[in-house]
Amino acid sequence: MSTSSTVDRAFRTALHDATDETLDAGASLLAADPAADAELDRRGQEFVAAAWRRGWQPADVVRIVRRELDEVHVRLVSALIRAQAPHDRPRGPRWKAQLAGLTAEDAPRTDRFSCATAVLELYRLLLCLPVLEPLDEAPAGTGPRDRRPESRMLGRIRALLAKAEATGFPQEAEALSAKAQELMARHSVDEALLAAQAPSGETPDACRIGVEPPYEQAKAVLLDAVADANHCRAVWNESLGFSTVVGFASDLEAVELLYTSLLVQATTAMTRAEAALGVPPARAEPRARGRAGGRKRTKTFRQSFLAAYAHRVGTRLAAAAESRVDDDLLPVLASREAAVADRADRLFPETTTTRLRGVSDAAGWEEGTRAADDARVGRRPPLP
Repeated sequence: MSTSSTVDRAFRTALHDATDETLDAGASLLAADPAADAELDRRGQEFVAAAWRRGWQPADVVRIVRRELDEVHVRLVSALIRAQAPHDRPRGPRWKAQLAGLTAEDAPRTDRFSCATAVLELYRLLLCLPVLEPLDEAPAGTGPRDRRPESRMLGRIRALLAKAEATGFPQEAEALSAKAQELMARHSVDEALLAAQAPSGETPDACRIGVEPPYEQAKAVLLDAVADANHCRAVWNESLGFSTVVGFASDLEAVELLYTSLLVQATTAMTRAEAALGVPPARAEPRARGRAGGRKRTKTFRQSFLAAYAHRVGTRLAAAAESRVDDDLLPVLASREAAVADRADRLFPETTTTRLRGVSDAAGWEEGTRAADDARVGRRPPLP
């Protein structure tokens, strides 16, 4: 029996009938034929290449695998992506950064049946990935954006936000976050001025940012607020756990940095508020009946906290975005925002709105608002 025939039989048995019995049968076929391993890997690379054609990117695939399966499957898909990379067409710098961030270790080898089972579980998921909006960027060195050296300011912003997340002193975190926000605003203005003085032909990009459970609605609202304040558009895909953010490259990186940092700081502030108010720990024993009410209180407190935090941060970021800029810059900003809106509308011709659910804890709302006030997201500095 040929190795190709073994793989075909295993796929017919296991991939199109999502039951444990068919999975076991397919894994048994593969486990009994070691010569089929190379062909099985080759088919996996084909699944990865098919995901790229359907609009997925490396970070997207790893995110959905981690969300739906286990760490062993993340290692398996990371190895497949690395193996497929030399055969892909040239991609842009964001794609290369995603490849560089892949899990470096291959999945640990266990018995052949367990390995085959994990592979088939992964391939089932890859086979069912839906079509996404294409976000392809120009390969490095081929587009106008590559002629301009990358600003060092993003490195300074990154360092400030890392310090804000790491410090145990709230006042220091507030000051560092405020300075980072000021630098982000100045960076965006500087990029717009460069575009006005030396038009490069740069067009809006788009990237996907994970919005992970729990409390993903509030997190999506926070990301939307950060995107809007930085001249970007965010569209949330609830079922797949990410938001697509559309904007110019420098603004997209600033959005991701600020959103990630605010989320870390919000979680820290939320834990501190829970301790101060005596809210039960989030990891109460799941089978302890007497703690059921405590678990419910924890959930509603956290939902309300993060919802209030997102709402208040959004209000403050919007106020900062409305601060006065030089009149000569207004047409440039308007043109860039129109380009972003056009790209977003073409990617997402149909969108819907949703309302936050489960926001009912007054103490959580109050503490979340206070934490957002403490974030002190600075106003845009005046132009020199």
